[in-house]
Amino acid sequence: MADTPQKTATPPEGEKLKIYFLPNLLTAGNLFCGFVALTKIVEANLTPDAAGHVNWYPIQFALAAILLACIFDLFDGRVARMGGHESPFGREFDSLADLISFGVAPAFLVHRVVLRGALPDEYTQIGWFIASIYLICGAFRLARFNCLSAMNLPGAGKDFLGFPIPSAAGLVASLTLFIIKLNEKEKDLGHWGYLLPVVLVFLSAMMVSEVRYPSFKSLGLRSTTTFLKLIVVVLFAGCLFILREKILYYVLPLFFTGYLLYGFIRPYISRAWRREIEEDDDGESETAS
Repeated sequence: MADTPQKTATPPEGEKLKIYFLPNLLTAGNLFCGFVALTKIVEANLTPDAAGHVNWYPIQFALAAILLACIFDLFDGRVARMGGHESPFGREFDSLADLISFGVAPAFLVHRVVLRGALPDEYTQIGWFIASIYLICGAFRLARFNCLSAMNLPGAGKDFLGFPIPSAAGLVASLTLFIIKLNEKEKDLGHWGYLLPVVLVFLSAMMVSEVRYPSFKSLGLRSTTTFLKLIVVVLFAGCLFILREKILYYVLPLFFTGYLLYGFIRPYISRAWRREIEEDDDGESETAS
């Protein structure tokens, strides 16, 4: 008996795929930064020169590209929500870009800079296996987020279920910059370098965990605020201006670490304090992008 052709579902008449320019342009910037980071990691020559020093500039450039990708990722969803231009295409495109910039690039970075040189030749497979754990967990995290968002379930809107992969990549990148700064005159990263694989494995577990983190999606240009919150923001901005040359090396690792730890202490904070920290005064919450 011959197989009969299956009918495919057709969209309603007049409906077509919506692709909005500005949010997806920012997402494309995120993806471009991830590609640049991978390119610089591949090009880096980590062999010490005659004086015993390593040229860390390509790696530092790659780390800066990952952090810049975090900024693009921060604004693409907000721009889409502010303009009312959220779309399924934007959500899927954002996840694909995140997997490259915040999954592949940090995993390859730690393998290239730390794991490949720290382990004996017969154990090199352990290095890429550790790096692959982070990548697989990051992909799982993004897929779970998309499913929760499409099904309008908790974990993809006001709160994130699991540690967000952009924050995980930001922590890995900023911590690596800090360690390079501490050992910039040495031929390797010293014992501090072994901290990165441990952090990578821990972040892998946190991304697929059920620890909830605030998305801060209700905070934007239209948000109102309290006097206390305004003072904190002004003081933080002042510190950034004073320490502008040290932001990448000292402030960012503390910022991402603080966000990571906040998920653990959040259940023990009163609702009033949580509302003060995470929401605007109108208590408005926005849906996931």
